[in-house]
Amino acid sequence: QVQLVESGGGLVQPGGSLKLSCTASGFTLGFAFSTYAMSWYRQTPGLQREFVASISGRENTVYADSVKGRFTISRDNAKNTAYLQMDNLNSNDTAVYYCKTWERRDYWGQGTQVTVSS
Repeated sequence: QVQLVESGGGLVQPGGSLKLSCTASGFTLGFAFSTYAMSWYRQTPGLQREFVASISGRENTVYADSVKGRFTISRDNAKNTAYLQMDNLNSNDTAVYYCKTWERRDYWGQGTQVTVSS
């Protein structure tokens, strides 16, 4: 079955940058990674998981208003990997970040912690 592995989280000061990666494997329908939409979500304790950004197989992108102009989602189909470049981070971006894809159902990664603090 599909597996998603995130990496790249950590502690960063306000105004700093991080780049998250999500590597996918295990697709079962025989389609290339490039056909699958990839998304990033985030969650803080006590709150619902919220949408951050998505990229389609044709590389159309959508962003939450809260991250527009600061975050950039991209993908490298040769590496089966999606990325989230996060710039000008602030404390409100502190969360566990998850990537998601869909093949018959939603699949989620294990999450990577991003902490923005001085």
